[in-house]
Amino acid sequence: MPTAVLTDRERTAVQAYLRLLHTVRAAFDVEGGPPLVPPTVLAEAEQALERAGLTGNEEAFFRLLENWCPMADSPGP
Repeated sequence: MPTAVLTDRERTAVQAYLRLLHTVRAAFDVEGGPPLVPPTVLAEAEQALERAGLTGNEEAFFRLLENWCPMADSPGP
């Protein structure tokens, strides 16, 4: 499998997505109410995707994510 070389903006988008993913997973682990995701975490991911030119192009984004961090979408333990 070829190694993906991401631009700084693409890398930022992937990292923001991973932070969002981990935040959502942690929110679901908390008992006692509906999961809450801080709006700032979601906004950060949206802005990073927009700056990387990936808004509305989920296929390209998830291809980058898979190449850069293959285990990002795997279920937790």
